[in-house]
Amino acid sequence: MNITRIALTSLAAFIAYFAAGSLFFVLLPGMRTEFAKYSNIYRPHEQIMKVFPLGMAFMLLAILVLTILYSMMYKGGWGVAEGARFGVLIGLFVLGAFVVHNYVNLQIGGKLTVLQGVAYFVEWLLVGVVIGAVYRP
Repeated sequence: MNITRIALTSLAAFIAYFAAGSLFFVLLPGMRTEFAKYSNIYRPHEQIMKVFPLGMAFMLLAILVLTILYSMMYKGGWGVAEGARFGVLIGLFVLGAFVVHNYVNLQIGGKLTVLQGVAYFVEWLLVGVVIGAVYRP
């Protein structure tokens, strides 16, 4: 396992994750409107910005772990396709372990849950594609 390749791949996937997240969660007004309906559950923007660096650090750690898992299970083949398959698996995991889990535990509506489900699935699919495209054993 090449640590430099793992680190560079993780950084590229981290950038892709935040680029997609910015599109879904910041730039698209529908998502902001849905989050605003649940202001008693979610932090206001100003408070999020105070803890955002911590969130970024741990998201980078999570993506680093995923990159290591990908490198351990990579068996060859076209990197983008392998990464997409990996991203789909991660996306499905996130749907069950995070999105629907939050719908069950938090008092949020179905529309926000569906929007989050689409956004997170696409984000993690993109992360997988980037990992597959950049990582070279």
